[in-house]
Amino acid sequence: MSVVVGWSLVVLAVLVVAGLVGYAWRLWREVQRREAAQREEIARAHRNCLESLEAIASAMLGDQVDLVEGALRCKVMLDIIDPALLEREDFKVFAEIYRRTEHLHTHSSRQDLSAKQRFAEDRERIALQEERYAELHEAARQVLVLKREWPAGLQ
Repeated sequence: MSVVVGWSLVVLAVLVVAGLVGYAWRLWREVQRREAAQREEIARAHRNCLESLEAIASAMLGDQVDLVEGALRCKVMLDIIDPALLEREDFKVFAEIYRRTEHLHTHSSRQDLSAKQRFAEDRERIALQEERYAELHEAARQVLVLKREWPAGLQ
């Protein structure tokens, strides 16, 4: 092999390695961009959930919404933000309400019930609301505290 061919192969190898390095750099930057977009999407979802939680909790405290319905909605929002929040003593009542009402019909399936069946389910919801009234109000207050104290960078 001549010196010219040897140097040509070295130059070609350097160009190939440089091209691969450039491509790897571009891929790395794309991964960074996608991770940043994902973090922003999660933060946006948390902000939306926190705003919804604030509205629901305020309505619950003002008795402007059925407390059982409010508890179910709070449970879903807290679950989206962080499922571990439902394990906090302040919010366990939301999970309990969900557990005790998951057998009840909602939306269109409720319309398929007879008037007597709907009335029976309504009585069950009202009894649960009355039984847990104070706990639900306190949990709603704690939701407002959570919203206020949530890390500012994530709101």
